[in-house]
Parts: sequence; C-alpha cells; structure tokens
Amino acid sequence: MVLAVGRGPYLAVEEAAGWAVRYSAYDEEKDSGVELPPDSRIPMTTSTPCDLASLTKLFTSVAAVQQIERGTLGIDARVGAYLPDFRAASRHDVTVRQLLTHTSGLRPELPLYDCADDAERLELLRAEPPIGVPGTYCYSDLNLLLLQHVLERITGRTLDVLIHDGITRPLGMTATHFGPCPAAAATEDQRRPWAKADRGMLRGIVHDENAWSLGGVAGHAGLFSTARDLAVFCRTLLSGGSHGPARILGPDFVDLLLTPPGLGFAIDQPWFMGELSGRGAAGHTGFTGTSLVLDPATDTFLVLLANTVHPRRRGADSRPRARAGTRVARAVR
Repeated sequence: MVLAVGRGPYLAVEEAAGWAVRYSAYDEEKDSGVELPPDSRIPMTTSTPCDLASLTKLFTSVAAVQQIERGTLGIDARVGAYLPDFRAASRHDVTVRQLLTHTSGLRPELPLYDCADDAERLELLRAEPPIGVPGTYCYSDLNLLLLQHVLERITGRTLDVLIHDGITRPLGMTATHFGPCPAAAATEDQRRPWAKADRGMLRGIVHDENAWSLGGVAGHAGLFSTARDLAVFCRTLLSGGSHGPARILGPDFVDLLLTPPGLGFAIDQPWFMGELSGRGAAGHTGFTGTSLVLDPATDTFLVLLANTVHPRRRGADSRPRARAGTRVARAVR
C-alpha cells in the first residue's frame, strides 16, 4: 500500500509498505498465492502507480462538471437530448444529474465482458432500461458509462483525451493515465469462478472486466495513478479548483461537486472514511483497494492505494480505510 495525507499546502505523510508484485499466480487448491522468489518480487514505493478502479469515476465526474461550467452540458438535461440513440435512457427520461448521483435506477452493471464485439456492447447499453425507482440511490457503473458517452458525443473527443487535456495535463499529473501501465502494482490472477473472465495474473492492464472489454478506457474504471498525483488532485479541489497557475474548475462548481449528495463523490461515509465523516467529507473507494477522502472542514486529504486483490479478490473489508480516516481525523482535530 501507499499512504498520502496532506493538510493545506503540505504533504504531511507519504509512505509505502509491502509488495507491488509478490505472487506469480493463485493456487486454487491451496487457497494461497504462489510466491515469487524473493529477488523477483517488487516492493511498493511511493511512486508506484496503482490501478485506481472506481476512483476513475471522480475524474469522469470532474470532466462532466467542466462541461456544465462551460454551458455545453445541462445538469438536469435528459440524457436522451444528447444520446437519442440510447433508447431506454431516453424513454425513461434519465437525467445527467441522476447519472452523477447514482439515482437513475440503472442496475449496477452489465456483462459487457461476455459480448462478442463493441457493437454488441454498445447495443446492450442503448437498450438497458432502469430497473429501480428513479430518484432512489443505487450505485451503478452504468451511470458513468452513459455519462462517458454523453461527454464524448457533445465534445467530439474521447474520455481519455478529455481527462488528459482538462485535468491531468494542466495539473502536471504526469503519472495519471489510462492503461497500459507496465510499472503498476500487480492485481489479480483473474480466473473464473471468482472473477468474470480468464485473464491470468494482471499487471498494468485494467482489473475491471468491463473496462477491459471496452479497451481500457471507461467512465467507471481504467485510470492508473500514484499517491502523489492524487494528492495534487485532492489539493486542487480543496483549493476551489486551482493549483498553482492551473484552474480546472471554478469554486462554485467545486461546491457543486462536493455538496450533498455529491456529484460522483460520496459524502460522509463512515464505512470507509472513519471519523473524517460527519462534517461534509467527500470521497470514493476502488475495488482494487484504493480510496480517497477530502475533508473541507479541516482542509485535509487522505489517499490510500493498495493492491488488495493480489493474488485474488476476497470479501470486501474497508476497516483499514476507516481506521486510516479516523487516525487522520484525530491528528487534525
């Protein structure tokens, strides 16, 4: 894992522990990883990139709010106004705000990884109707996939270009990009039945099966980054959208992102924020073991990157994330 904690303009903690690459495979019969020889293992360092998984959603959300600020995207506009060919979303009057707040009623995911080609994947998305009650919270990767299509349609640019040109390049986040990322920490020996595809030990290729099936660039997953780059991202948002000479959002639009219920950002969630929650803290987690928390009340941020799915995924346990948040909260109280 890599931990980065900062307050105000200061990066107070930047530490790494454990291994970026420890296992060559997972042994299903022994239910344990097949360890590499000691001289072949790769230690985690503070500059090791990690698969961000769903932290990618935060960058897609910022890219969307940038378009809202420019007037090219309406937050309460219907998705069908931009994507009339997405028949189900259009018929059910799904809005941009619903995508950003996970209140569209769309199911959590679709098996895009089982589709034969991109045309079949696109048709699944176009035909997928909400199954829940619109306005009711249901976390869904599909929301950010639809938002990706909206952004690409209205700008004529792909999501990776939008995030690079609008966020990472102006902020100098040179280690943040969509894969492949050969130097990244390894993730999973991905095989059925515990996974959704048979891909072997993954390193530098997106872990999420749907993002992989979409070529590695997706609104919900696919970015790789380092703790220091994410510290810049956090510092920028806590500073009202500016970092040094760069401005990626105006303060009012940062407030729009972080005001409950949050646009892409989850607000005051003690299950992963610990005692940082309760005062308007905002953040997100990622399946591979990542998390990010902003605490505007104390001008503090916490970044935790880990490859907890190495050598294979297990049941989710966010207690280490919450404990980190609590220690930070007590340190700045």
